[in-house]
Amino acid sequence: MDPSESVVSENVAAENAADPQSVVQAPEPPRGFIAEWTVTIILLLFGTTTLVQAFVIPTGSMEDTLLIGDHLLVDKLDFAPAGAITKFVLPYSDPQRGDIIVFRYPEDIKQTFVKRVMGVPGDRIHLENKRVWLNGHLLDEPYVMHKTDYLDSYRDNFPNDPNLPIYPGAQAMLEHNVKNSEVVVPPGYFFAMGDNRDFSLDSRYWGFVPRQNIIGRPLVIYWSYDASTEDLSNPSATLSHLLDVVIHFPTKTRWPRTFRLIRSYPVK
Repeated sequence: MDPSESVVSENVAAENAADPQSVVQAPEPPRGFIAEWTVTIILLLFGTTTLVQAFVIPTGSMEDTLLIGDHLLVDKLDFAPAGAITKFVLPYSDPQRGDIIVFRYPEDIKQTFVKRVMGVPGDRIHLENKRVWLNGHLLDEPYVMHKTDYLDSYRDNFPNDPNLPIYPGAQAMLEHNVKNSEVVVPPGYFFAMGDNRDFSLDSRYWGFVPRQNIIGRPLVIYWSYDASTEDLSNPSATLSHLLDVVIHFPTKTRWPRTFRLIRSYPVK
């Protein structure tokens, strides 16, 4: 792993602790294959840190959409705040339901998380028996993984009385943003969850994502390497990890994932 890369970091211990036992807006039409690759190539050729940034996934909260060891290029332009003039010439947009976003963790902005947007301002959200209800209807979520069979009273039937310590942002959310047993997303905020729903430290545990915390949208997996969370969570590349890459690069690289585009899913 290039030590100059920024790391999409999550507190692994906190993530393990997370597993103790309106109006519907039409999603934006997906960009075509050629258009997506055109944007990706332009960013690769001409991008700087103001346009594109490299990240690596160190934890499994987005499995199987994103795997531990996936190295991503993130478009920092799409969700950037629009300027007085640039808003007329550049394709700025707000995150939509189903978008995968990279953002600064609200409880510690030095850390960077990647999750899927499940609720935009004004949306009403709750979970029943692991299933997500959005604005009164049950969602079809083919991207979601459930890796435990048991039901947790808070994680899987949310919002509810917490059965473990939660972060201040989540406590404030439960106190001020719950109406008729649903979380209502306030203006300027988003509700985000991991696709590995039973093992994800997400908005259920730390609250909403402020709009200004959102860095960008992952575009492409440029390299995927089968490495451990311990190695990838280290802010600097360890000697053992570098040796592992040198020795096992051909066999531990997940070649089928190379240059795989990362697509949103239209959550309606």
